[in-house]
Amino acid sequence: MQRRDNEKEEFALHEVYAVDILVSSGEGKPRETDIRTTVYKKKDFVYQLRMKSSRVFLSEVEKRFTLMPFTLRHFEDEKRARMGVIECANHDLVEPYPVYQEKDGEFVAQFKFTLLLMPNGQMKITGLPIDLDLYESEYKITDSDIKQLLTSSTQKKKKNKKKKKSTTGQGASALDNVEAVEDDGDEDFEDEPDEKTKKKTKSKQNK
Repeated sequence: MQRRDNEKEEFALHEVYAVDILVSSGEGKPRETDIRTTVYKKKDFVYQLRMKSSRVFLSEVEKRFTLMPFTLRHFEDEKRARMGVIECANHDLVEPYPVYQEKDGEFVAQFKFTLLLMPNGQMKITGLPIDLDLYESEYKITDSDIKQLLTSSTQKKKKNKKKKKSTTGQGASALDNVEAVEDDGDEDFEDEPDEKTKKKTKSKQNK
C-alpha cells in the first residue's frame, strides 16, 4: 500500500533499514482479518502478570528477542507460548502483527531485505536476489525526479591519488646550479695539497 502523504526523509551514513516492498495485482488496499497472528513484538511497558505461563513466556521473550519481532514458532513449547501470549497482549506487553488479506483472486508479491548505508555505498545483508529481467510491467515511471534518482549511483567516486609533482621552478634551478658547480670543480680546480706536500715545498724553497 503506497502512501502519498509521506514526508521526504534524508538517509545518513551507517544507518540500517529493513526495506519491505509489497506489490498487489489488486487495488493495493488490503483489509485486516480475524486470523490469529503468530508474530509479535515486545513493548516497553511494565505490568505484573498473574498467570505463570504468561510470566515464563515474557521472560523468554526478554532474554531471546528483547524488542525485536518474533514468531511463536521460535518457542520449543509452542502450545504453551500461545497460552502465555494472550495475557501479555491483553495488557499491552507485546504488540501483535495483524494478518492482512487482499481480495480473492488477486496476487501479492513481497520483497524484503536489510540494507546498510556504508561509506562505499549501500550493502544488502539479507534477502533473496531479484532478477528484474524476468518481469515485465505495463506501467512506467514518469516522474523526472525519480528517474534521475534511479539512474544515479549511490557509490562514492574514488578519488584519484595525486601524483608527486616534478621538481620545477626555483627548486629545479637550485639543483641544476649545484650539479653545474660540481662539474666545474672537477675540471677547473685542483685538489688542495695536504700538509706533507706543503712542508716539502717549503724545504725545497729554503734550499
